[in-house]
Order: sequence, then C-alpha cells, then structure tokens
Amino acid sequence: MQQETIKGRDIVIVGQQPWDVSIGSNCKNIAIELAKNNRVLYVNSALERKNLMFNRNGPGISKRRNVIDKKEKGLISVANDLWTLYPNVIIESINWISITRIFDWVNKRNNVLFSESISEAISELGFKDIILFNDNDMFKSFYLRKLLKPVVSIYYSRDYMLGVDYWKKHGERVEPLIIKESDVCVANSTYLTEYCKKYNPNSYYIGQGCDLELFSTEFDNYCIDEIGTLEGPKIGYVGALDSIRLDIELIAFIAMNLPNYNIILVGPEDDLFHNSILHSLPNVIFTGLKSSDELPKYINSFDVCINPQLINEVTVGNYPRKIDEYLAMGKPVVATKTQAADIFKDIIYLAETKEEFLEQIKKGLNEDSSLRISERIKVAQSHSWENSIKELTKAIKNFI
Repeated sequence: MQQETIKGRDIVIVGQQPWDVSIGSNCKNIAIELAKNNRVLYVNSALERKNLMFNRNGPGISKRRNVIDKKEKGLISVANDLWTLYPNVIIESINWISITRIFDWVNKRNNVLFSESISEAISELGFKDIILFNDNDMFKSFYLRKLLKPVVSIYYSRDYMLGVDYWKKHGERVEPLIIKESDVCVANSTYLTEYCKKYNPNSYYIGQGCDLELFSTEFDNYCIDEIGTLEGPKIGYVGALDSIRLDIELIAFIAMNLPNYNIILVGPEDDLFHNSILHSLPNVIFTGLKSSDELPKYINSFDVCINPQLINEVTVGNYPRKIDEYLAMGKPVVATKTQAADIFKDIIYLAETKEEFLEQIKKGLNEDSSLRISERIKVAQSHSWENSIKELTKAIKNFI
C-alpha cells in the first residue's frame, strides 16, 4: 500500500466510551480523524439490563430506551462520513457470574445480539469489507471478529484495564485471548505495546494525538480572572480528580511545602478527593468541573502545569494525554516519572520523589523562556491524531 494513511475504507468502531461521553475520548478523536478519508460507524455499547432496571431515567438511558422501543432511530449521522449507532438491543449484565462456562455462554449471546444490531446498520449504510477497530472492549465485543467477519480486526489498548477489579475478574483470562485472536493490536503507550506483544507479535505502538485545535496558543492573552488576581506562582492541574490515578499525598506535600504558591485543581472530584486534607489547605483551590472550551484558558493562567500521578497497575502504562495538552500551550510541565511519560523526558520535568517534584516545579518556573515555549509546542504538534492514524496504517498494511 502506497498511501500514508487509510483511505476509502468502511470502518466500524466499538469500545468502552459512548459518543455522548462528557470527557475527552481517544476513540472519538480517532473516529473523527479516520472519517476525514473513510466512512466510519461509531458504535455505542448496548444497553445492559441492570442499567435499565436501576437507572431507567439516567443520562443516556432514555435515548437508548427509545431506540429499542422504535420511537427513535438508532443510526445517526454526526458528520460527513461519520455515523454513530445506538444498538436496538438489551444485553445481560454478566460480570457477577463466577462460573467461566456460564459467563462465556451468556457473553456470546450478548455478542450475537450486539452484532446483529451492528450488521443492520452496516447493511443500511452499504458498508463493505469492513475494518473493525475495538477500543479496549474485551467482553461485549469479544466474538465480533467471527460474527462480523472484518477484513482486519484491530484491538486498541489505551488503558491497562486489568488494574481495575471489575475488569480483572474475567479480564485476566479474556483480554489475552482477544489480543491473541485479533489480527493486529495497537497501543498508545510503549508499556501497553509490550503488554500486547506477550500475546500477539503483531502489536505496535501508534502514539497518541492531542486536540491541537482546542489546546492552542490562541489563548495566550486570555487569563481566568480569579486566577490572574492571585498572588504568587500558579501551579495547576486540569482533569478528573480521581484518587485511583492521582497522588493526593503528593499534592498536599507540594501545597504545604510551597505555602506561597497557589495549587489550582480544575475538574470533578471523587469522594476521596472531596474528603481529603486538600480542602483544609488555604493555598489549594478547587474550581470544579469546567467545560472543555474553558480548559485552555485555565491552562494559560498557570505558570507551571503538573501531572502528579500515583504509580499503580491502573496508571503505570497509561499515556499521559494531558501532558500534550499542556505542552501545546507552551507551558512548563512537571510529572511523575513513568515508562509512558518517559517519551517526554527531554521536554518536561520528571520526578520520582515528593522532594524532586518540589525542585522540578521551581526549576520549571526559573527556566521558562520563549525558546522553551516554542520547543514544547513543537513536540505537542508532532503528537497529532493524523500522525497516530499514519502509524495505525503502517500496522495494518498487510491486511488492506
């Protein structure tokens, strides 16, 4: 294949995150990029009976109920050559099942129902010789390679799912199987690529993109008023405040040892964050959830951006997407040292201890310059979704 990127193909994407997800989504970004040169069907997860029973009127459930009841169409055009599908089926909630053969039997039945709904949409759209792209959906899409018969099946690893108890229960057995049986596996971090290679030699690192249109220097002259009026350096984090991923003790250590610095945390909190010592520290500021178009303005208000990760099974291999977002706006970045973050070692400040984190924040402040800003932006711009799709194309070149 001579082309640099996939063109003129029909692609079906399945995964964990629905199209109407409220947070940033790799899978959605990939779908949007692929739809520039291909026809793409983005499939939402099927409605589980448990969610219907206990969250009947919850966000997103009403839409899915209406599709199942034939009150609304499930296949929706969201952009040129890009559609999303709300499956018209209900599947069973099965992770509670402990007996392997029963779990597999019900899971296969779920997959059959799911595939039938997808096949209807494929037929309506006139898709042929599909490429199947599976975003970490190890259960509900386990049998889709056999049921949909794509010309190539791709398993995309962007999170170490087995670090979470829910996925670990059956995933320790199931995920290696779906990785092995896929034609190609691709991952957004070197750590996850090595993990996939244990089960499938056709596993490749395709990097990660950044929303360069949203996170750009056009916000250079924009500062959030309540932050701009604060005295002292402004150290900020933007993203979900999730205690399984972020180090609360490290953030508290920074705040207590740099009392004249402002530590600004932008994003929704989980319970542990909400009840943590951080709320008693006068120089820690919580802004709450902000809309995506406000996030660049907050980042631009910071003097240094941080990514204070915990090191555990969930985080150790994850690509730190927000580092690209910080760099795209030219900001100094201090982050916990991980294998995935190591690709940024020449452009950001990495720390292995709490004390190092303090020193690197000070260093980031003192070493900032117009040259460093330009270098950061250049690195972020190289991490585009276009480049990631080019790497994906190389990975599947023997199949298309």
